[in-house]
Amino acid sequence: MTDPGPARAEDEQGGRGGVRTALSGLTTRGRSFLAAGIAAAVCAYILGQGELLRVGLLLAVLPLVCAAVLHRTRHRVAGSRRLSPGRVPAGAEARVHLRMDNVSRLPTGLLMLQDRVPYVLGPRPRFVLDRMEPGGRREVSYRVRSDLRGRYPLGPLQLRLTDPFGMCELTRSFSAYDTLTVVPRVEPLPPVRLSGEAKGYGDGRQRSLALAGEDDVIPRGYRYGDDLRRVHWRSTARYGELMVRREEQPQRARCTVLLDTRAVAYRGAGPDAAFEWAVSGAASVLVHMLERGFSVRLLTDTGDSVPGEGSEGFAGSGQDSADAAGQLMDTLAVIDHSDGAGLSRAYDVLRGGNEGLLVAFLGDLDEAQTTMAAKMRQRSGGAVAFVLDSEDWSRDPAGAPAAGDAAGERLRMLHDTGWTAVRVSRGMSLDEAWRRADHERSAAGPAGGSHFATSTAASQAGPGSAGPGTAGPGPGGPVAARGAGAGAGGEGSW
Repeated sequence: MTDPGPARAEDEQGGRGGVRTALSGLTTRGRSFLAAGIAAAVCAYILGQGELLRVGLLLAVLPLVCAAVLHRTRHRVAGSRRLSPGRVPAGAEARVHLRMDNVSRLPTGLLMLQDRVPYVLGPRPRFVLDRMEPGGRREVSYRVRSDLRGRYPLGPLQLRLTDPFGMCELTRSFSAYDTLTVVPRVEPLPPVRLSGEAKGYGDGRQRSLALAGEDDVIPRGYRYGDDLRRVHWRSTARYGELMVRREEQPQRARCTVLLDTRAVAYRGAGPDAAFEWAVSGAASVLVHMLERGFSVRLLTDTGDSVPGEGSEGFAGSGQDSADAAGQLMDTLAVIDHSDGAGLSRAYDVLRGGNEGLLVAFLGDLDEAQTTMAAKMRQRSGGAVAFVLDSEDWSRDPAGAPAAGDAAGERLRMLHDTGWTAVRVSRGMSLDEAWRRADHERSAAGPAGGSHFATSTAASQAGPGSAGPGTAGPGPGGPVAARGAGAGAGGEGSW
């Protein structure tokens, strides 16, 4: 919400001179009255007619008085703007609320309100407000909508005031503006059932302690108010004093979403382009994983990582999942094509291992980039790739289907190196691609080369140990109990 205040008013010409600004706002009627008054006064002086002089003075003074009063009123009207909400998905509507306050002791005339908005959000809104009493308030609202993600400025707000006689018209332009953030569309994803072989506490996905520390693994002395059910009798006998178990801290699975933003990997533009599908898919997977208790991060082909270096580069472990999702969505709202030609920078970030699940949205891949993607699979606990064939996305929907021999060969190479790879054709929904990936993983079986998760032993063995022959479970808890283990069953959904 913004409120520029009456002291920050600026007219359209940018000047602050009182007389010049007031006279510049005279309408055609006001200028005609002024000219007629001056002419009548001159004729009255020449002809010696006193009555005509009084009429001339009245005609000349009326527009000048209206301009002076209106100029003073212009600086005594305050405006504010409020967005509801300030962040919307592409294709959804947001409402902008405008409020005008008369902070002077004089009533205003007719007010014409106009807000500046980018053309992609719709037509420029204009409103006519009736006379406002001293201390009065008027509220209006309008809707904006965009199919293209991005950040769009709203404002500055412009207010045109007119006097009751139509002699003068002045414009006030407020300096403050707001920003509407249009984020990618987020599609709800179905929970995928996973069968695994984890045993013991928690599930078998790659994990890191949510609040790791030495205090989480050793008992401590009894303190007044501690629950007696937490007494650790073996340590009590050993130390000769009452000892209690410390609270176990939940562990969180990790997920890295890799988004290929190379300009050479995509064709076309607009809300239905392949790149926009990939951005929307990345956003949907990030939100889906956050809701199921994963610590997530967004990685691009340029090596840029969101949220960055904090919390070991993952979001959701040290902050609320809603805040983490907002940060990731704000980044995806403005993400654009990169000038890079390969995935080597992303591989350099992933080569340290301990990445957990890797979900990649890739454009066109040549043989060199397919080989680079295969190396990424060796550095993650599990890997799922959605490959968008630009040739298929750019062709006419009514035309013949593309041959796709090269794209099919790239997918086979990814399958052979342990990826669960799905070719995304034009018109395919993310829900369909998500289910198809689960089907391919299930068809491959525990001994297959493509799956969604690995066993605990393979995940913790270090970089390069998670080979194609491993399989594992991974129930992700809901947001209310994120990070909680699913027990020894090792079967769940995420």
